[in-house]
Amino acid sequence: MTKAEVQVFAPAKVNLTLHVTGRRDDGYHLLDSLVVFADVGDTITVTPADALSLAIDGPEAGSLAADVVARDDNLVLRAARFLDPGRGAAITLTKRLPVASGIGGGSADAAATLRALSTLWDVPLPAPEATAPLGADVPVCLRGGPVRMQGIGAHLTPLPPLPPLDILLVNPRIATPTGAVFRGMGSCINPPMTDMPPSDLPGLAAWLKHQRNDLAPAAMAATFEIADLLATLETLAPLHSAMSGSGATCFALFPRDGSAAAAQDAIRASHPHWWSAHAAVL
Repeated sequence: MTKAEVQVFAPAKVNLTLHVTGRRDDGYHLLDSLVVFADVGDTITVTPADALSLAIDGPEAGSLAADVVARDDNLVLRAARFLDPGRGAAITLTKRLPVASGIGGGSADAAATLRALSTLWDVPLPAPEATAPLGADVPVCLRGGPVRMQGIGAHLTPLPPLPPLDILLVNPRIATPTGAVFRGMGSCINPPMTDMPPSDLPGLAAWLKHQRNDLAPAAMAATFEIADLLATLETLAPLHSAMSGSGATCFALFPRDGSAAAAQDAIRASHPHWWSAHAAVL
């Protein structure tokens, strides 16, 4: 691959925890979240062009392509203009992650666009914290994980690598609107994470059992399939399972021993209409 074409992977972002600790006067919620990334995601490909354009392909393109290209305002195009509003490029988004699913697909795509165009245009990559105007999850997607994400998303603390883990991601093919989930929350002033996870696999699994996703009750009220999904994941005997972000994607963690692939086979057999993917935790 030469500089005439630059391709960057956009991994799925997973909130292993998501504590909502407050809300600012401007309405932004304060978070405390352990974020990791999975080796499954979208791909951004950029090539030189006089004008800025976006094409979308891939297995999940159908729910996104026509509306986004017509509106000319999706996060990929906004990220390109954020990096350099006067430059052109032909951008192709290969979409593999479901849309509006709580695993940072749009934000990961924006971060990958910044990386790809920084190389193509030979311009500096912005600091992750500087990309917050693009969206709360863009800074953490640009940083990569594992990361403790605090505040409105721009306070990032890189963490040591977690023990080797595989992850199963499952989405019931229901788009859960983030705004409605935040509005449906009960209290938005909840305890933060008090410590960081242990470095061993049993310790990490035990630690996660005592953490929370404070958006889960509101998401389950808005999308009743999430409760069924979580119950189904628990039957697969994971180390831990929970909802990511504002849903509706949920995850199950497994040792790196092939059990995540077997769990996906079971999900596909029992719920063939659900989207699922297994991957390594990066």
